[in-house]
Amino acid sequence: QVQLVESGGGSVQAGGSLRLSCALSPLTYSSNCMGWFRQAPGKEREGVAIIEEDGDTRYADSVKGRFAVSKDNAKNTMYLQMNSLKPEDTAMYYCAADTDDVGSLNPAVYYSWGRGTQVTVSS
Repeated sequence: QVQLVESGGGSVQAGGSLRLSCALSPLTYSSNCMGWFRQAPGKEREGVAIIEEDGDTRYADSVKGRFAVSKDNAKNTMYLQMNSLKPEDTAMYYCAADTDDVGSLNPAVYYSWGRGTQVTVSS
């Protein structure tokens, strides 16, 4: 059973914007913490932004001030608004949920994952 499905990726020029969406099953959406992660070719997966059940958020330093994570309880959907995109933001973006380490940006502590959506930023 698919629990997380990402959408919204694409190709943009530097300085542009994209909004990613992650549709979650109701059970998965009720997780204490969920977030966005990314993996560029040849690099390890890294945390981008997380949002806790009470709405508290946390961001990687590299995206602070440019990205914003949010969620819509009525739609069981999490979003990642990405502004001022840079070529170094190019990666496969994944949403994830279910962790015993609430607030963590460490992808290793998340149990449920989507299949990803590609974001490519050209200079």
